[in-house]
Amino acid sequence: MMIHEITAQAGRYKQRKRVGRGPGSGSKRSGRGQKGAGSRRGHSTLHQFEGGQMPMFRTMPKFGFTNVKFKTLFWIVNIKDIVEHENFKSGGEVTPQALIDAGLIRDTSRDVKILGNVPEGGLKTKLTITVSRVSGQARKLIEDAGGSVTETGTRRDRVRGIDRNSDDKTPKNLTKKLRRPNLERRQAAKAKKK
Repeated sequence: MMIHEITAQAGRYKQRKRVGRGPGSGSKRSGRGQKGAGSRRGHSTLHQFEGGQMPMFRTMPKFGFTNVKFKTLFWIVNIKDIVEHENFKSGGEVTPQALIDAGLIRDTSRDVKILGNVPEGGLKTKLTITVSRVSGQARKLIEDAGGSVTETGTRRDRVRGIDRNSDDKTPKNLTKKLRRPNLERRQAAKAKKK
């Protein structure tokens, strides 16, 4: 008989292996391996357990919402660094472009924030500052020295309708209702109940 003479039906039905009936049956350990928790009756292993290696679902990228991409990044510049620089020793106008030309910030990819690290002997230079943000201490130092501060605000400030130069810095363009009513509305509600 030649191999090509065997019909397609030959070997189609295979007899089941009788496990756990001694080494003569071809399976002495019933396919469970040699000893250990997995060889015992009633052991429990999580279906995703991969033998201690890093599970596949942990290696896959995660998707979903995060606020990280909406974080506002600033170039931080201290008043001390501005005053000590050659371009601003005798005062002048401080803008993002002027700070780039002076080499104090890299580019305009971020908003600029001025911090009030006080130079020795206090601030005596008159500066006209126009940047996104200025800290409270820095603003006080600049204005006490006779300078002026104009905060243009970040994109987020503009969207929320916050005027950084006014005393009232509450948002004017709230797109969502506040979770709790403000103090005035709560007081009015209490007065109605009485």
